[in-house]
This record gives sequence, C-alpha cells and structure tokens, in this order.
Amino acid sequence: MGSQEAGGDTVKAIVRERYGPPEEVLEFRDVDVPTIRDGEVLVRVRAASVNAGDPAIVKGSPYVIRPVYGVTRPRRRVIGQDLAGTVERAGAKVTRFSPGDEVFGGGFGSFADYAAAPEKRLARKPAGLGFATAAAVPIAGLTALRALRDTARVEAGQRVLINGASGGVGTYAVQVAKALGAEVTAVCSTRNVDQARAIGADHVIDYTQGDFTAGAARYDVVFDNAASHSLASTLRVLTDGGILIPNAGMLDRKWLANLPRMLGAAASTVFSRKRARFSAQAWRPDDLLTLGAWIEAGTVSPAIERTYPLGEASHAVAYVGEGHARGKVVIIV
Repeated sequence: MGSQEAGGDTVKAIVRERYGPPEEVLEFRDVDVPTIRDGEVLVRVRAASVNAGDPAIVKGSPYVIRPVYGVTRPRRRVIGQDLAGTVERAGAKVTRFSPGDEVFGGGFGSFADYAAAPEKRLARKPAGLGFATAAAVPIAGLTALRALRDTARVEAGQRVLINGASGGVGTYAVQVAKALGAEVTAVCSTRNVDQARAIGADHVIDYTQGDFTAGAARYDVVFDNAASHSLASTLRVLTDGGILIPNAGMLDRKWLANLPRMLGAAASTVFSRKRARFSAQAWRPDDLLTLGAWIEAGTVSPAIERTYPLGEASHAVAYVGEGHARGKVVIIV
C-alpha cells in the first residue's frame, strides 16, 4: 500500500499546515494511510478534481468559511473532495461496497494516493466512465442537478438562462437543463462561446458583446453562477413566477462571500411572484448514478480542460483560483 517513494504505510498527498496561496502552502509529501470509520471505505484514488471552492478552502478566505474548516489553522491537512478510484478496505458497517469495487463521489483528502470516504457519498463507477471522467462529476454535477431538477423543478419547454456557463458547474448546468427538456441560453465570454454551443446551448450570449439583462427575452429560471449584474436587473429578466437560483460564490469577497447577495435575493422576492431559491449540496448515490448514466448515454459530457499529476496539484488549485478555468480541472493520481 505504501508509495514506492516512501515505503511502509505512508502514501503521497497534497498537504497544507496553514492558510495561504496554493503555490505557497500546498506541499507534496508523505502522510500516514488514512484511517476509516465503520461507515467509511478506504479508496485507492485514481483521479480527483478541483472545485471552485478549493482555492478558498486553501486560503481560508472568505472568513465566513473558517468556522467549518478551522478558525486559525486548517482542521484537515490533506485537501480535496471529489474522487474516483478503487475500494481498498471497507468499514464494519459498510454494506454497499467491497474491496476491488470501482467507485466515484466524495471523500476526505482526495488529493492523495488513498482517501477515506463515507459510504453514503459514493456510487459505483459506471463501466463506461474512465477514472478521470468520473472524478470530474461529483460536486459540480450534483450542484447543477440539484439546483435545476430539484430546486427549480425545470420542465420541458421552459426557458433557462445559465449565467457563468463556462466553469465546472456552468458546463454541467447547460447540459442538465437540456437533459430536462429546457431551451437553454448560456452567458459566457468570447473564448467560451464555441464550447457553450458544443455542449448544447440553444442560444449563447457573449457578455463582452451584449448584456442579457438589457434584452427583451424573459426566462423561467436563471441559474446565476457569476453575480455579474445587480439583483434588480437579474430579477427583471424573470417571467412572472420565474425562479432565480443565486449560486455565485463571490469568493474574492474577504469576509462574507455571496451571503449578502443571497440574503438580498430572498428579501427582494418576499412580496413578488418572482422567487429566489437556494440549493444546498446533497450527496445522494442515486444522483451520482443519474449523472453517470447520462454521461454513458452521451446526454452529458464532462468538460475537462486540463489534467495535472498529483505532484502538481498546487498549480491546479492556483489555476482554478484565477477564475478562468473552462469546465473541470482533474488531478491524475
């Protein structure tokens, strides 16, 4: 089980001891093999992916996240959540997986050779998905699926606008909305227009050339990953009874990130037929399997822009933190 470099019961992982810029605080080093609880499995990680929140978790900013991740220093040394790999060992209360099973989903410290993962956060990896593809699915795919299918309850024929359609969540959102039968408008920059069309957007607005809030078009659902316009102008493009899902992280805000905007969206729709709805992350194996089946069928295709080896994960996190990643960035372990 030990890595060739370290030997024994140590493995390679991306570790941080303090908060700070990814390329300054993330180190590639030996750590002990993770221990697992009764409801967890030990996964031999084959691939992991970087999410928009990972750079913020590494930096410890905005400060609103610190009560969760550690007030003065990180609670978890090894970073990463999304993963795909093979079950090495199963806890005493695990019933769905056995050693040798190929799985994907969420774990603790997935930027490593091995990671502990709760059984409830995993699903069997469909045979038609490679490890890199499967690792690109969990957080971004589940965020889009839950927001559009469960929170907005998108139906066939509805008009859905995805603002910020080129990132990890945005590329999934375009395809999930299409899978649900919606007419989809994607908003992105010039360099991403062709990508938005390729993944199925019916209409594409290049925000450097046009303003979606200034047009006459109205939408049943606006899934806002960018927060690039005022709440008032964004709400204006909704139909009567339309739904705004404010998903923008605004992680460059040092203190409260997007919390004030979310509260403002809720307050602005109290006496309106237009509604703001908020979608919480949920780890449900059936949802992972839904996304996996769509990918196998060609209905959804993960947009993977770059891959990095595990030892270069600090560069991967830094790149995603710049805010210009097109789709997903995956780490090959």
